[in-house]
Amino acid sequence: MKDKKAVLVSFVIERNDDGYLASVPSIQGAFAEGDSIEEAIFNCVDVLKMIFTYRSERSEPIGVDTISLSSNTKMTVALSVYPQGHGRGDYQRGRPCEVIHR
Repeated sequence: MKDKKAVLVSFVIERNDDGYLASVPSIQGAFAEGDSIEEAIFNCVDVLKMIFTYRSERSEPIGVDTISLSSNTKMTVALSVYPQGHGRGDYQRGRPCEVIHR
């Protein structure tokens, strides 16, 4: 396995007029829109990759901690899930969490 690294970031998902906005508050410029929560997150991940590539080409720190990955690395992904029917729709607006998924 090549030398690979992972970055763990927290996303904030908000509903807007055109769908959803995903942002990473800890990284300047890391935000994107999408018609669905998933699309907004995937678009934001693409923006993050561009930011990380830009910074690494200039030998700048990427601004977040990285984790070295090997074939024995085990990872856990946390998803915050808000059940429907609590009078707030499918998610709680503006509440920061790692990922909101329905």
